[in-house]
Amino acid sequence: MTAPDGEALATARLPSLRTTPQQARGRAKLARMLAAADQIMATEGADAVTTTRLAAEAGISVGTVYRYLPHRGAVIEALAQHYLGLLEAQLEALIGAFEAGEWGRADLVGDAVDAFADFYRTHPGFRALWFGRHLTAETRDLDRAHKQAMASRLAVLVAQVTGLDGDDLPRVSQVLQLATDAVIQEAFRADPNGDEELLRALKTMLRGYVAELRAGSGRRRSAHQPDRAG
Repeated sequence: MTAPDGEALATARLPSLRTTPQQARGRAKLARMLAAADQIMATEGADAVTTTRLAAEAGISVGTVYRYLPHRGAVIEALAQHYLGLLEAQLEALIGAFEAGEWGRADLVGDAVDAFADFYRTHPGFRALWFGRHLTAETRDLDRAHKQAMASRLAVLVAQVTGLDGDDLPRVSQVLQLATDAVIQEAFRADPNGDEELLRALKTMLRGYVAELRAGSGRRRSAHQPDRAG
């Protein structure tokens, strides 16, 4: 089953800016800047992403760019936060579709890995930024907060699929998120289509972990059931 598209849900997450646009016209200009930055990043890499080039590609004056994104580092940070927002929106879309019974019921692990691998596959600008040498301290802070947010929301799926609750749920969700993120990144670091062997191995590993969690939850429930024998 095709995974739902979270990109349409990401519009609510605006990057940290010098000035936050309050009107539709300003938000439209910001969207044009981010789209232009994404295109430059995807085709030429981070070195080509400058405020002057961004203004030319977006068809916006340099002064307008400076109003929101005063320097090159701000452009990189805004673009990073934009990409991370798309990933978080993708997860929200998957959770909603799973709860509605529209996605992931037959093989949640495999479908989820495929969905996030497809994000890497279809966002070359994200790959260029994340696998390049231009991540700053600010973007790394954004990434740490992003990982925490993803693990927190992933707990919704983990609880439903495994029956796990209580103190173990946050740590298990963090482990699943970190493992998935790390292996998918390696799968795409040198191959824009993704290393299929790594992705298959990731699915196998995660399925085994989830199965063990589910079995453990079942054993705990059985242990707390009253003995009705006799």
